[in-house]
Amino acid sequence: MSKYIKSFNEINKKDIPIVGGKGANLGELTQNGVNVPPGYCITSSAYKDFITISNLQDKIKEIMNNLDVENSVELQIKSKTIRELIINSSIPDEINSDIENSYIQFSKEINIENPYVAIRSSATAEDLPEASFAGQQDTYLEISGLKEVLEYTKKCWASLWTARAIYYREKQSFDHFDVSLSVVVQKMVNSQKSGVMFTANPVNNNENEIMINASWGLGEAVVSGAVTPDEYILDKESISIKEKHISDKNIMIIKKDNGVGTVEVSVRDYLGFEKVKEQCLEHEEIEKLAKDGLAIERLYNSYQDIEWAFDKDTKNLYILQARPITTLKEREKEVEEKKDVELRVLTKGLGASPGISSGKVKIIKSMDEIARVKDGDILVTVMTNPDMVPAMRKAKAVVTDEGGRTCHAAIVSRELGIPCIVGAKNASEILKEGQIVTVDATRGIIYDGKVLSEKQKEENKGTKQTLGLTEDLIYKLAPITATKIYMNLGEPSIINKYKNLPFEGIGLMRTEFIFTNMVGVHPMYLVKTGQGDILINKMAEGITKVAQEIYPKPVVVRLSDFRTNEFRGLKGGDEVEPIENNPMIGWRGVSRYISDEYKEGFRLECKALKKVREEYGLTNVWAMLPFVRTTWELEKVKEIMASEGLKQSNNFKIWIMAEVPSVIFAAEEFAQLVDGFSIGSNDLTQLIMGADRDSGILNSMGYFDERNMAVKRAIKILIEAAHKYGKTVSICGQGPSQYPEFAEFLVKSGIDSMSVNPDTVDYTRRLVAGVEQRIIMNKIRGL
Repeated sequence: MSKYIKSFNEINKKDIPIVGGKGANLGELTQNGVNVPPGYCITSSAYKDFITISNLQDKIKEIMNNLDVENSVELQIKSKTIRELIINSSIPDEINSDIENSYIQFSKEINIENPYVAIRSSATAEDLPEASFAGQQDTYLEISGLKEVLEYTKKCWASLWTARAIYYREKQSFDHFDVSLSVVVQKMVNSQKSGVMFTANPVNNNENEIMINASWGLGEAVVSGAVTPDEYILDKESISIKEKHISDKNIMIIKKDNGVGTVEVSVRDYLGFEKVKEQCLEHEEIEKLAKDGLAIERLYNSYQDIEWAFDKDTKNLYILQARPITTLKEREKEVEEKKDVELRVLTKGLGASPGISSGKVKIIKSMDEIARVKDGDILVTVMTNPDMVPAMRKAKAVVTDEGGRTCHAAIVSRELGIPCIVGAKNASEILKEGQIVTVDATRGIIYDGKVLSEKQKEENKGTKQTLGLTEDLIYKLAPITATKIYMNLGEPSIINKYKNLPFEGIGLMRTEFIFTNMVGVHPMYLVKTGQGDILINKMAEGITKVAQEIYPKPVVVRLSDFRTNEFRGLKGGDEVEPIENNPMIGWRGVSRYISDEYKEGFRLECKALKKVREEYGLTNVWAMLPFVRTTWELEKVKEIMASEGLKQSNNFKIWIMAEVPSVIFAAEEFAQLVDGFSIGSNDLTQLIMGADRDSGILNSMGYFDERNMAVKRAIKILIEAAHKYGKTVSICGQGPSQYPEFAEFLVKSGIDSMSVNPDTVDYTRRLVAGVEQRIIMNKIRGL
C-alpha cells in the first residue's frame, strides 16, 4: 500500500521483523484462505523512523540512564515520562501521510466511511525471533476516524515503554532499541457470539479432542474469565460432540455508543433473558468452527489456540487470532481419560472453588467423624464449620448439601486451593460411602468414577500463560493499578505458596484459623485455667509467619469473629458460650470484646498483636474490628486496646468491618474514629437484603447479590463519607473478582483497594487495570 503500510495480503509468517508476530500471523492466515477480519499493518520501520526523525532516541536513553528497574517507583516515573514524550511528539509528515492515506484507502476497500477498527500492538525483535512480548503492549477497540487512528497509533508505540515491558527487556538482557513495534489496524467484528477453540484438549491433554468455549458478545468475556462459557468437547475425527456443558451466561461485553462495555445478558433490547441459559452455538456453527480449526492446525502443523467470532450482521465466522497451544503436556497413562467411558452425572451444585479432583467419598455427619477423612478423600457433608478445617486440608475436594458461594466451605476451599461444590442439595444421600467420584467444581458437576484428568496446573487462576517466567518476574509484569489489590488469608502456613503474587498487602487476615488449628481452646477457658500465654504465643506465631514474609507490606488482622455456635466447638467452649437462636446476628465481634463475659479473652488477643509489633518489630501489622454496630462500642473497645498498648496512631492503624447497615447510616461519625473501612460484602448484602448468605435456595434465586442497587448505594454512601475525612475504604468479599461489572462500579465509585482470595489476585488486578484504562480513555474523549 505504501512505504510504511503492508496489507494482510502482502505479508506472511516470514515477515515478523516487519510487522511483528501478530501481524505476520494474520497475514499468513489471510493468504491461506482463512476468513480473517480485513486489515493492514503499520510497519515497524514507521516506529523506528518516528523515533529517529523526532530525535527521541537520545532523550529516551537519557531518561533510561542509571535506571534501577527494581525500584518500582523510579521505574513507573521513567516509564510514564517516556510514554508522554512519545504521545506528545508529532508524527513526521511522511509517516503521518501514509497512516492517513491507508485508513482512507481501507475505508474505500470495505465500503464503510470511517470504519470502526481495532488497533493492536505487534512487537518484534529483528535479531531476537525467540523473544516473546505477548500481553505487554496495548490494544484499543472501537476506534474510528483519522484523528483517533493517529492518536492510538502513537499510544501503541508508547506502550513499548510500559513499566512491565521495560522490566521484561532488562531481565531478558534485550537492547531496548533492538525491539520495535508494528501496529495492526483491523476492522472490528460486531460479535454476536465468540470465544476460543483449542485443537487439542488443554484440560486432559487429549490430542484427539477439540475444545470450544463460547458465549454471547465479544470474546474478551471468555478470554478474561469474566463469564463461564458454554463448553463443547468434540471428537477430532468425526467432528461429533462427545461432551456438552451449557452455562448460565449472565454477562457479556458488547459494542456500545462509546467503545465497549459489560452488560447483563438479561438486557432485553440486545438478546433477551432467555439467552442466559440457552445454548450459544448451533450445530452448524460448531461444525464450521471445528473444520476451520483443523485447517489452521494443518497450516501451522501444530495444535492451535484460536480466538473466533460470529458477526451479528453477516453471521460470518471470523478468526481473530491463532497461536500454538503453550500448555499441552504429555499425558500420563495413569490419569489418561478412557475413550470408552460414559460420563454419568450423579448430582450438581454451585462451583465455589474451581478445579477437578477424583477420590473416595467420605460422608461426614458429625464432628465425631472427621478423623475418618484421609489424604486424597472427597469430603461430603451437609455444611462445614471451622472445626472441619483439618479434615478439609486432607481432602482433595469438598461437597456440601447446603450453602452458597460465600459460605464457610467455599471460602476455606478457595484459600486451600481445593475444588469445592456447595448447595448440592442431597449429595450426602446420593453419594455413597467409599464411592469413587470426580468433582468438577469448575462446572459444578459430580461424576461417577474417575473419569477426568486430575493433572492440575499450579499456575494462578485467571492467568492464561506465564511465558515461562519466574514468579518474581510475573509479579513485576503485572499491570500497575491505582486501586490497590490486597489478598485475603486465613491459614498462615500457606503464605509461602502465595507470597509472590502481585498484591500490595493482606487486606484481611482471618484469625479463626489460628484459633481452630493452632490453639484449639476457648480463650475464656484459658483465662480461667491460667493458660492465657498459650493463645498469646500461638496467635503471635501465626500472625508473625505471615507478616515477616511480606514485610513491609501491611497485614490487616481481623480479630476473632467466631459466632457463639463456632466458639462452642473449641475446648471449654460449651461451658462459657450461650445457645443463640440466630448466632449470625448475635453475640459476635465488638459486642463480645467489650462484654464482661469475654473482655479478658479479648485482652489476650490484644497482647498477641502487641507482641508481634513490639517484640518482633513487625509494625506492618494493623488491626481490624469485626461486626461493629455503634460508635459507643467502638470507643469502648479502642479504650481496651489502648490499655493493652495498642493505641491508634500513624504507626498503628485501626480499621473496622463495614458489614452492618448502621455503619453505613452513621458513616461520617465512624470515619472520625477509625483509619479505614473494609466492606464485608457478604454480611452487608445479607443484612441489607434480609437474605441468609448460607441459603442455597435464596442464592439460586438471586436474592443474595451484592450487585443489587440497595447494596451498591450503601457502598457509595460509605466511600463518600470516608473520603470526606480522608479515610480509606477497601472491600474483602469475592464480588469484585466474580462480577466484572461490580468491580467497575467499585472503581468508578472511588474505592481505594480490593482484597480478594489468592486464586483471583492476578485476575482481579488485570480486571481492575482494564477498568481504570477505560475510565481514563473516556475522560480523554470527554465522556
